[in-house]
Parts: sequence; C-alpha cells; structure tokens
Amino acid sequence: MNRKKLIGIINAVLLAVCSASYAAMTAFAEESADTASSTDTAASAAGGSFFTLILPLLIMFALLYFIAIRPQKKRDKELKEMQDSLQVGDEVVTGGGIVGIVVSVGEDTVVIETGGAKHKLRIKNWAITENVTALERIKEAKASGAAKKSKDSGLASAAVVDDDSDDGKKSKKKSKDEE
Repeated sequence: MNRKKLIGIINAVLLAVCSASYAAMTAFAEESADTASSTDTAASAAGGSFFTLILPLLIMFALLYFIAIRPQKKRDKELKEMQDSLQVGDEVVTGGGIVGIVVSVGEDTVVIETGGAKHKLRIKNWAITENVTALERIKEAKASGAAKKSKDSGLASAAVVDDDSDDGKKSKKKSKDEE
C-alpha cells in the first residue's frame, strides 16, 4: 500500500472518530438541556458540558508539557551550559561524530585536534554535542563522593586513535634496514 494512501486513510479515520465524538457530546448536551425543567439547571448543564470539553484538553496539555516540552527544555539548557563551559584540553564529540581535543575556544567557534596527524578543525560551538572530559569529571566526582566497591570504576575513556604511532614508524624502518 502506498504511504500517501495510508496517511489519507488514517486521517479519514481520525476525522470520523472526532466528528462522531463531537456529535455524541452535543446530543448528550441537548438531551440533558431538554430534560432540565428550569433555566438554572439548563445553565448549569451548559456549563457542565463546557467543562467536560475543556477539562480533557487541559489535562492532555499538562501531560504533553510534563512528558515532552519540559524535559526537552532541560536537555537544551544543559547542552547550552556544556557548550559555554568548554575548556582547552577537553575531549569533545560533534554532531557529525568527529572526536577531538579542544585546542582553543573563541566566542562562537572552537578549534579541535583530531586523529594521529593532529589535524585541526574550526567548528561552531553549537555543533558540539558531548564533552567527554566533563562527563568523566562528573563521574569521578560522584565515584569519589560515594564509597568505592572496587578499584576499577568501570569508566573507559574514549581515546583518539593514532594511526601513525611511533611504534609503526620504527617497525617500518627496521623492515627497510633488514632488506
């Protein structure tokens, strides 16, 4: 089945359900208004139907706020604080997955070193999604505050892979000398 057809069917079903529930609510409100004998009870029934329509909407909005909006604002605030508190020497990860060490921090840009050849990249602050060094500091502070059960804290730091290590150069030189 085509994706557009499926979306159209879902929209039609939702529209039908909404219109049926609206018709049922208005029929119930008319029925309760007809059975009311005085104007005071009719007014209270109309006010009651108003609250039966508005109350579920208010509850749904409150749930949406506490489940989706508030946690997202909290994550955005923490991310902004992390980006503003970058220091030289911190190991960071960008949104694109580039891992590097901060060399210098500017107003809205950061220069990082990546890889074994120490390539330098200048990136915007907003592109940094994780500060590995800061996370390690926080975990170490929590571990030192609590009683340690074992010598190993289980924290493995991400290291920059060095493809051109000194050992590799020495082994290449030895193989050339042996020939």
